[in-house]
Amino acid sequence: MLPILAFDTSAAHCAAALLLPAPLNTCRVIQRLEPMEKGQAERLIPLLEEVLAEGRIGWSDLKALAVGTGPGNFTGVRISVAAARGLALGLGVPAIGVTRLEALAFGLPRPVMVVEDARRDQVYVQLFTESGAGVAHLADRVVPACPATGSAAGDGALAPAMPLVEAIARIGAARAATPQPRPAPFYLRGADAAPPSDPPPVILP
Repeated sequence: MLPILAFDTSAAHCAAALLLPAPLNTCRVIQRLEPMEKGQAERLIPLLEEVLAEGRIGWSDLKALAVGTGPGNFTGVRISVAAARGLALGLGVPAIGVTRLEALAFGLPRPVMVVEDARRDQVYVQLFTESGAGVAHLADRVVPACPATGSAAGDGALAPAMPLVEAIARIGAARAATPQPRPAPFYLRGADAAPPSDPPPVILP
């Protein structure tokens, strides 16, 4: 189902990919990746419009959206998911959520284990086999028993088959023909922010 526009702000970047139909049942890819620690909320929509302009299409030409749902930066994930939901509603097209872990595994031979740095001396882990995906979880350490990819996969890690946002777009395109749940943040750990521990103020009569 093309054209499909994908985007991701789950890490220190703002990324977008547009898949366009091409001759011989193939597709053309236009993508952008802009590293940034903050400012994704302000940059995302202008970046998407630039990608659409390069592809010479408008918002109304899109058949679907795909969005990276994490795990990753708590605020970054929420930025993209909220944008995807709003755009999908306004455009009347489906929005498909794709996790960072399945995007990293996409296009690699099975079995493959994704091992991503989760900080705090932990890693995100998910195994992908010919029969499907295992359960994603947090671990203190892992010794892969099969080929592995990801930022914490260690020496000999497989390189991803393609840029993350392109993988999100291709997975989204494959799923767009069937009903999908609304995108939702994929969290394996709660937010770093915590409510204040001070007692609430006393309200005088």
